[in-house]
Amino acid sequence: MATYDYSCSLDVDYGSEDVARVVYNALSVDKELQPDKVIRKMSVSPEGKLSVHFEAVEARFLRASYSAFVDVLTLATKTVEEFGPEKPSTAFLIVSSVN
Repeated sequence: MATYDYSCSLDVDYGSEDVARVVYNALSVDKELQPDKVIRKMSVSPEGKLSVHFEAVEARFLRASYSAFVDVLTLATKTVEEFGPEKPSTAFLIVSSVN
């Protein structure tokens, strides 16, 4: 059994649960390419915050997964900002830690 010694968290405050849920739904269909090496957990709060937590067996897997996720997160956020029913005031609060 793998030990997930490296972790990182990301919180994005969209200011609206509906907007955060749209982004969550868009991103949740993409599963980790190496689920035996990286675990990603996502949730949405009623206040409109998307929270993502990563755990990995090696730092390089954590970096690659986090980087790829931020790319698609940015695309999804820009899409919602451009075409969504309400204009989110997107504020990024990034909390990271590597153990």
